[in-house]
Amino acid sequence: MVRTAIQLYTLRDLDDGLPTLLRRVGETEFDGVEFAGFGETSPREAADVLNEVGLEAAGAHVGIDALEDDPDGAAEICTALDCNRVVVPYLDEAQFETATAVRKTADRLSALADRLAERDLELGYHNHDHEFAALEGDDRSAFEVLIDETDDTLSIELDAGWAAAAGHDPVALLERLEGRVPLVHIKDVADGRPVELGDGEVDIEACAATARDAGAEWLIYEHDEPTDPAASLAHGARTLAELRE
Repeated sequence: MVRTAIQLYTLRDLDDGLPTLLRRVGETEFDGVEFAGFGETSPREAADVLNEVGLEAAGAHVGIDALEDDPDGAAEICTALDCNRVVVPYLDEAQFETATAVRKTADRLSALADRLAERDLELGYHNHDHEFAALEGDDRSAFEVLIDETDDTLSIELDAGWAAAAGHDPVALLERLEGRVPLVHIKDVADGRPVELGDGEVDIEACAATARDAGAEWLIYEHDEPTDPAASLAHGARTLAELRE
């Protein structure tokens, strides 16, 4: 059965340290968390809390510069957390403005994926909406070129909400990415902005079902702008628990 997690960026505005946040997540139906930094808590200390509350680490978002500068440090983090997936959470618009820029981005990510594979880590890339930019002289979006210019050594953490915000069908993308999407972000959007699951235009049931069929191991809830992070945590946990069946 596919497992569920929350991207901890969702809870960044709660006035709690990481151990307290992990304990709060442990009180919900979520099976795990995806990290977005550790603050003053070490990965080893975070892992101890995960064990205490019965959660797993689905992966960790780490900036590309940090990964390139210190791949061994990323390996140490993942060893502490007992996970093998790191995800580049963001690259700016300039990396996707032209076909040439996208190919350079693809080469950069592929080279990094190879370096991390030597350390038994799997690299992923998490999209926003700007990766779907139209390219002059190409009928594919920049995101589609990125997919075509990389292979399965680079996994894609498809963010269904941002894909929909860009005007693309996340279900079709998940079908195309079968075998390359171990982690999938389940997000809802309305008028291009994140909203609570069920309040927007994304068919989250179809996304969850297609993600499972595409080989996803984790459905990960993320809300970039929750009005009430604690309520969003509870609602996201309940909703994904229903979707994973």
